Amino acid sequence: MIEKLLIANRGEIAIRIMRTAANLGIQTLAIYSKDDADSLHVFRADEAVCIDGEGAAAYLDSETIVSLAKDNACDAIHPGYGFLSENADFATACSDKGIAFVGPTPETLRLFGDKGEAREFAISQDVPVLKGTQGATSQSEAAEFLQQQSGAPVILKAISGGGGRGVRIVADAGDLEAAYTQSAREAASAFGNDALYVEEYMQEARHIEVQILGDGTGRVTALGERDCSLQRRHQKIIEIAPAPGLEPDLRERIIEAAVKLAKAAAYRLNFWLIPRREDLSLWRRMLACRLNIQSRKKYSVLIW
Repeated sequence: MIEKLLIANRGEIAIRIMRTAANLGIQTLAIYSKDDADSLHVFRADEAVCIDGEGAAAYLDSETIVSLAKDNACDAIHPGYGFLSENADFATACSDKGIAFVGPTPETLRLFGDKGEAREFAISQDVPVLKGTQGATSQSEAAEFLQQQSGAPVILKAISGGGGRGVRIVADAGDLEAAYTQSAREAASAFGNDALYVEEYMQEARHIEVQILGDGTGRVTALGERDCSLQRRHQKIIEIAPAPGLEPDLRERIIEAAVKLAKAAAYRLNFWLIPRREDLSLWRRMLACRLNIQSRKKYSVLIW
């Protein structure tokens, strides 16, 4: 049982974690940058410590955060989402210091926290993915890939993290340089990694997520799916479960693909399988993987 928890995040997500911790009788330690000194999460925690730096960069200092946890007798760190939540080196540093990392194992983070690695793993398991570059992609490589699409748009994505950060759609070669620079800068600020990759952009799609539960040994089950297509700036606004208007055969194939990948990874994961509206062929789907700690949700979903 966790006795004292350092929350390596800020704002609303930190407050939600504190609320859950309080309900479980767990003490909490908040961290905050100098410019966040008046933020609500600072006052909601049992204790709070100021860290050097300002803005998002302060919450990416993994060495300082682990040291603070050790110095303040914390036996666990909850990363929330964003920042260090998908950083395998951070999870390893916690383990090396005898501190529990509330999230996936470092091995799983290395595999699915890097979208380039995740794509390669999906391909190795015969799970379909969209055409795209493999691994970190330079601007010139992105330009070459765009040229190969015969006028069709592409989408730039951050290798690390999620939440719509570092994402830009590019249809014209003249817009690529600015979009690439903006995406890389945004990814570096949010995740401490400016690496990008490129995929073909699926213009007509639904965003379907499958909720996976696994025990880490390869035993995996799906708890249903949800439609997350209604978004603003690539961030979900509403989730509907189960996904409405999804043909039974298509639902079954999407879930089968998600379970297959989760079994191969021997862990619990969420998968996004995004079908074209007009094409029910599984081979025209995009798969992405999201490492997810479910206590981040503002709500629970019960599906009968």
